[in-house]
Amino acid sequence: MHTPSVILVRPRFPENIGMAARACANMGVGELILVEPERWEKDKALPLATTQGAAILETLRIVPSLEDALTPFSRAYGTTARTGGWRRGVLPPRKAAEEIAAFPASSGKTALVFGPEDRGLENAEVELCTRLITIPTAPEASSLNLAQAVLLVLYECFTASLGHSFHPDKKPKGKAGSRPATLAEQETLFAALRELLLDIDFFPADNPDWFMLPLRRFFHRAALQRHEFDMFMGICRQMRHATKQAGKELP
Repeated sequence: MHTPSVILVRPRFPENIGMAARACANMGVGELILVEPERWEKDKALPLATTQGAAILETLRIVPSLEDALTPFSRAYGTTARTGGWRRGVLPPRKAAEEIAAFPASSGKTALVFGPEDRGLENAEVELCTRLITIPTAPEASSLNLAQAVLLVLYECFTASLGHSFHPDKKPKGKAGSRPATLAEQETLFAALRELLLDIDFFPADNPDWFMLPLRRFFHRAALQRHEFDMFMGICRQMRHATKQAGKELP
């Protein structure tokens, strides 16, 4: 069984944080992380957390950015109400929960990322997520309370986990002793690939991030291992070295 962690990005109200902590406790999630909360007042959060969620409030972490929050994770499911365009492959909560429940513990940590109440995740934050979730609602009332959204997604994750009987993790596929690449390592690789592809004029210089999106999705689907990350980083270094040498040899 694979248990995700919850990340709240710039939550505005401590009461919502308290209710989210209670939802985490109800659904067996032990880790809650806050990114730049607008107001954090434990005294206001505790009554809504009740006794079940109080322990989660005591152990929650506060970090300065989503990138920092995602450092130890291997995948992140971001929630969004905006779909279409470049936000492809958006999953309903039940489908996402089935994927998450199927991950063995050896596949690395999973984060569920929720944006602020008034405007949701920014585009740059969505890009850091490996998958996207949207909660279907009636079109005339599409806005959900943050804590409601957390509870809905966690409920689907919990019920999906009930269909996956516990079994000891098998050894991960691939090189002995390897592990899943973290999201921080994946971002390092994406930055190296971006610079390399700009060097060889594969991307137009005016909007390289747009053209990186398919590559990001490809590597996210591939569930990159650490030894594979090392290999691709080595390829990037050698190719950049080769392009510089070729530039010196040109008349």
